[in-house]
Amino acid sequence: MFLVLKKRNLLACGLLCCFFASFAVLLWTGHRVTVPAFAALGEERTTLVIDPGHGGEDGGAVSTDGTVKESGLNLAIALRVEDLMTFLGQPAVMTRREDVSIHSQEAATTRQKKVSDLHNRAALVNGTEGAVLLSIHQNSLPSSVVTHGAQVFWNREQGADALAQSVQDALNAAVNAGNEKKTKAIPATVYLMKNIHAPGILVECGFLSNREETVLLQQPAYQTRLAAAITAGCLAS
Repeated sequence: MFLVLKKRNLLACGLLCCFFASFAVLLWTGHRVTVPAFAALGEERTTLVIDPGHGGEDGGAVSTDGTVKESGLNLAIALRVEDLMTFLGQPAVMTRREDVSIHSQEAATTRQKKVSDLHNRAALVNGTEGAVLLSIHQNSLPSSVVTHGAQVFWNREQGADALAQSVQDALNAAVNAGNEKKTKAIPATVYLMKNIHAPGILVECGFLSNREETVLLQQPAYQTRLAAAITAGCLAS
């Protein structure tokens, strides 16, 4: 007798295996952090708003050879996080599911589209009950092409700093070994994080200015590893 599994089920199983592997690493290295944003899931449900940064005309950062755009990588990793959260029964919504801008139709110029896109993302977060924002991005530092690794930033809402630390611990264990990063507060100039009324973290998954890391970030297995670590960090308590 042959067991036939749908492609999406196989993907979910693979993601789950990676999730438990990353979670085991997190626990093995001794990182157990209380995360106020998720600690009370059993009492008051929270919804993770997963935001793949940029999209459409706004490709975000680009690789040194100009062939790899941030927006596509953000979406690939974000969709994997959503799959894991859904598989584990945790509420999650996406700000976008395609490589598009989510600006309103009346926006005409590039600047108007960008402002409208950010406004709509903030409105989605603020309109979601019990929201916690996870914004996925890629970094770039052309002045230092050797710089690499994943780093987490947090906004000023209660619980965001602890959530960021938990996700950072998971990423340090899973992908930053020997290159551990520390969390940082998000600058007040970042529109989305400044205009939401919910805990929010921004994960810079890697540096497109680093050629070796750019190759890694395009690999489905590495994207899954990042997503598993991020999910493990979000749900650790």
